[in-house]
Amino acid sequence: MSTEQDASTIPVIDLSKAPGERQAWDRPALVVYLWSVFELLFVTNPWQISSGLRALVLRLFGAEIGRGVIFRPRTRVKFPWKLHIDDRSWIGEGVWFHNQDHIYVGHDVVISQETFLTTGSHAHRRDMALITRPIRIDPGAWVTSRCIVLGGTHIGRSALIAPATCVAGQVPAGRIVGSSGVTDLGPRFRTSGDADDATS
Repeated sequence: MSTEQDASTIPVIDLSKAPGERQAWDRPALVVYLWSVFELLFVTNPWQISSGLRALVLRLFGAEIGRGVIFRPRTRVKFPWKLHIDDRSWIGEGVWFHNQDHIYVGHDVVISQETFLTTGSHAHRRDMALITRPIRIDPGAWVTSRCIVLGGTHIGRSALIAPATCVAGQVPAGRIVGSSGVTDLGPRFRTSGDADDATS
């Protein structure tokens, strides 16, 4: 049976009618806009300003930040009132909490550079309505650099996520998870009898 379909019969969702705009805000527009200014000045700021000042500003807008939490420069937080980080956790440079739903980070957790945590997605088969699910990261876990953590994920106690891994669902406590390897596309250098390739 053929799986090909005439392109003209494939539906397109009219994004102007997609529900959910501002659905996840949970605060008046003025608070959201004011937060965007404070985030830019004090949290996302690339300068090596005080980590304590970043935590103070996040708390001012409703974040629950424990004692001794370290925030490196260029942290981004969509909605601080949906961010909960327990004591002594480290947040690396360029980490992005795209938290349209709540993100719970336990104590002594490391989230390394450029990791993206997103709690939101869309009903892609219907109308692109916003769908959100919380993220939970248990104490002692380490999410290494440039990972993507999707909504609904629960990372167990002291689990380790290998670099550049996309994480969804349950990660058992005390386990290392990550990509299973790379695809071998062949030798970089060919023998003298081989034809030259397009990159030579």
